[in-house]
Amino acid sequence: MPPDPSVKNLIFDLGGVILNLSVANTLQSFSSVSGHSTQDVKERFFSSSGFGQYEKGLLTDAEFRDFVREVYSIKVNDDTIDQCWNAMLLGIPLANLELLNRLKKKYNVYLLSNTNNIHLNYIQTKLMPAHGENVLLDDYFHRAYYSHLMKKRKPDAEIFEQVLEENGLKADESLFLDDLEANITSAKALGIKTLHVPTSDHILTYFHV
Repeated sequence: MPPDPSVKNLIFDLGGVILNLSVANTLQSFSSVSGHSTQDVKERFFSSSGFGQYEKGLLTDAEFRDFVREVYSIKVNDDTIDQCWNAMLLGIPLANLELLNRLKKKYNVYLLSNTNNIHLNYIQTKLMPAHGENVLLDDYFHRAYYSHLMKKRKPDAEIFEQVLEENGLKADESLFLDDLEANITSAKALGIKTLHVPTSDHILTYFHV
């Protein structure tokens, strides 16, 4: 359990913390369908605003797919784009879901994820059924927050502030777990306790499972 007994609330990131993630898989997939080198794909991925806009719900699924076609100069159908985009989602270990169920008995447990509609649909319909019929990701948390529905995105302070305010949480009683240093830094600046999670199995070690 967290060594600090003052922690009452746990705020989990999803990708890289609960869900196994490999952005490299998506970059390689886009490279394969576009003919661009993986380095070129990576540079366009991180320098193009559309990916971040999609995570903030500022693009529809159709607009996002058209954006991808434009960025990588490809002419492929929607299913191909979705397959490439979802290639980074490797699955959710059952042990992580079981841990969340145990933690919910002692803590207020929240999810705060930078994600998007295509990814969330894939997670809910393709990844979750393996761990239980008709069970949604949201069921493992007292409340789940998704960037594309909030129109906000980590590491912006406002997204953390909304979670704290809507649930009446005190920052110094809350622990935020994320795999990205930028998100950790932002939460820490608001007085939230933080834990950097290098891989998704780290939470099992941290909570002594």
